[in-house]
Amino acid sequence: MAALQIDAKDLHYTPLNQQIRKAVCEGVKEIVIDNVLGQRFIADGLKGNDVTVTVNGVPGGDLAMFMSGPTVIVHGNADHAPGNTMNQGRVIIHGSAGDATAHSMRGGRVYVRDNIGYRGGIHMKQYMEKRPIVVVGGSARAFLGEYMAGGLLIVLGLNGQPPVAERGVGSGIHGGEIYVRGKIDEKYLGVGAKQLPATDDQMAIIRPIIEDFAKVFGIDAAPLVSASYSRIAAVSARPFASKYTPE
Repeated sequence: MAALQIDAKDLHYTPLNQQIRKAVCEGVKEIVIDNVLGQRFIADGLKGNDVTVTVNGVPGGDLAMFMSGPTVIVHGNADHAPGNTMNQGRVIIHGSAGDATAHSMRGGRVYVRDNIGYRGGIHMKQYMEKRPIVVVGGSARAFLGEYMAGGLLIVLGLNGQPPVAERGVGSGIHGGEIYVRGKIDEKYLGVGAKQLPATDDQMAIIRPIIEDFAKVFGIDAAPLVSASYSRIAAVSARPFASKYTPE
């Protein structure tokens, strides 16, 4: 079946998303959406491991929320919370993404070529082997990985800036892990987070993920996989235990 081409110019997000869902239900495997400018909820709840949605433009909030399987490719920036509570699939953003990228993400991968906003990876979680992965090529703003319960965040700092240079990194983290190329200033660590050099075993786990990210965006992986990384993780599974009155 041929790819479906949709012109989203001046099209409200509701009929746009209705067209997308109808096409997938009818067996369309490839959808290309042109002239996207702020339409929200694109690919939300969409299913199908062999479905690809290409977005040309700037999608609005909650791109791929609750998505289970498809690949969404954005040629442009994305607004807040792409990958929100996503279950499975891939979101590939050839640009930057807004605040709360991968909010409560439960599975799949989100790759952002450039930068992300505040509270990236907030409330990420995992269940057994279902582990969400986020890779950011540039840098992240404050409160990266806030309240993380699971999953993997990698920030590469390819924009000439530190991966993170703002406060609250891993604030309230009680599961999952954050890797940054190089290291961040200790003053930026949030409550309950600790930073240590990544071990050889840990590098062996993240190396193929970094290589895949580099392949997707046509970046030379060699200097990335040979660099040193730091791992930011939870000091305790209950970082705020002291805030509660004992029984």
